[in-house]
Amino acid sequence: MAKAARRPQKGRRILLGVSGSIAAYKACEIVRGLVKAGAEVKVAATENALRFVSPLTLSVLSKGKVHHEPFDPAAWDMAHLSLASWADRVVIAPASADLMARLAAGRSGGLLEALVLSTKAPVAVCPAMDTEMWEHKATQANAARLREWGYEVWGPVSGELASGRIGLGRLLEPAEIVARALK
Repeated sequence: MAKAARRPQKGRRILLGVSGSIAAYKACEIVRGLVKAGAEVKVAATENALRFVSPLTLSVLSKGKVHHEPFDPAAWDMAHLSLASWADRVVIAPASADLMARLAAGRSGGLLEALVLSTKAPVAVCPAMDTEMWEHKATQANAARLREWGYEVWGPVSGELASGRIGLGRLLEPAEIVARALK
């Protein structure tokens, strides 16, 4: 995977991908942190992500449209290509087990997967799921494949999960994701 040209922190272009996980609400904190640090942020969300967090909230925080339709009739270009070439870095937070499986299979059925396949920018995937899902052999194989392809996998960490259990599968804290995205 080719590296994008390095830019100073101010003016960095970060594409935040949000997938369908209860941790999607933390994407709002990530967007705020990136914008506060001076990054330009665009958001691409899966349809399931938008069940957890509203596009209006993400739009207000990022100061732009939330992209979720692969073939947006209002766009003059193909969104997956323009977003893929725009980004200095792609960060997917949270990344559900389902999204990780689609990425590891090279699928491009949705906007987020298509832009990941199209980008030359570094891609970071931040898993968030219950411990059993994270530890499943299929998820571990998908994470390994993504690493083989040059994607960074940030997390998950241990802590309290949405299920109320304590275990490995928690999304990294938003401040940690912001710090890593801006490096």
